[in-house]
Amino acid sequence: MDSTALLELAVGLARDAGGAIEAVRRAGFAIERKGDASPVTAADRLAEGIITEGLLKARPDWLVVGEEACSEHGMPAPEETFWLVDPLDGTREFAAGRDEYVTCIALIRAGRPVLGVIGVPSNGDVYAGIVGSGEKGLAWVERGGARHPITARLPPTEGLQLLDSRSHRDDEATQAFCRDLIIAGTTRLGSALKFAWMAEGRADVMPRLNSGIMEWDTAAGQALLEAAGGRVVDAAGAPLTYGKPGYRNPGFVAWGAMPPA
Repeated sequence: MDSTALLELAVGLARDAGGAIEAVRRAGFAIERKGDASPVTAADRLAEGIITEGLLKARPDWLVVGEEACSEHGMPAPEETFWLVDPLDGTREFAAGRDEYVTCIALIRAGRPVLGVIGVPSNGDVYAGIVGSGEKGLAWVERGGARHPITARLPPTEGLQLLDSRSHRDDEATQAFCRDLIIAGTTRLGSALKFAWMAEGRADVMPRLNSGIMEWDTAAGQALLEAAGGRVVDAAGAPLTYGKPGYRNPGFVAWGAMPPA
């Protein structure tokens, strides 16, 4: 399967998982707590099962690293090529009745995300991107049955639109980061939907400077944003990589498009 076929596979699975998530939402659900005290629901487990089964059916030779499987069975060693799956990113938002939750699927090769899909179950939108296909990559959103290309935007002259986490905020670190920037406005948003907003040109910068954010939280979003012309870097300014110990990220910053030199 080439990159386009793999992307379509992930898009279809994100749609299927999103349908299952919405069915659980309509039926009602209990909220449990994992070992790290983070919430989990039947929707998380059902969606991950759908995605994992579909990925392994298509490519049984590739490892699938899913958040819920790692929580229950431990973390497998990364491989040269593997999938990273967060079946329901934003479980807190899902449990609170907000619509800011997504399904994330990314393919990792040699430590880098090469394609990513973010599905938005609450409205049916699907964002997808392949890194490095053409000048900026290939990125699009499917909305209302039609696909539209998307691109990260250049910094506006009036100042940057900043995205901050709704549930995992570090106000002191964010304020320090923004000290030398012109910030025109701030939006607080749950889940990896923030990456999709940036890829679509709706915001310019997202600092997440606290460590502990897992790789499955960022991989699909990074692939999408980079395919749309943006970038995701660590504190040293190097591209964020994958397959790190415990699949744990350091602090990072996501940026929109760079102005020409």
